[in-house]
Amino acid sequence: MSLKVGDIISFERTFTKEDVEVFTKISWDKGSHHMNPDEQGRLVVQGLLTATLPTKIGGDNNVLARTMNFEFLRPVFTGDTIGCEATIEKFEKQDNNRISISASFLCTNQNEKRVLRGNFAGVILL
Repeated sequence: MSLKVGDIISFERTFTKEDVEVFTKISWDKGSHHMNPDEQGRLVVQGLLTATLPTKIGGDNNVLARTMNFEFLRPVFTGDTIGCEATIEKFEKQDNNRISISASFLCTNQNEKRVLRGNFAGVILL
């Protein structure tokens, strides 16, 4: 495991209409703003779909999440490209063959507007 305190992990994703449609089926979040395009032809991306951005860090590093905190700052629309930057704040080997990990994250859209921030903590099994 090559992570350490202070590491910054960055990536981005562009959300599509198909992403929202699939997530609507999975989540049952059928708010009209997710189903009916605005005057520019965009759908509002579900907050929890946007929140999958920082969970990529956990998936890439086999983190079993214990807590996740999200603050949704502004809407994300289909066609938006969202960058996510996570900073590892804790990475400590425990006595029980686990690593304790925590990170904070900030997600911004293509216009550099903040859309989501928060943090997570969990463990990595060795």
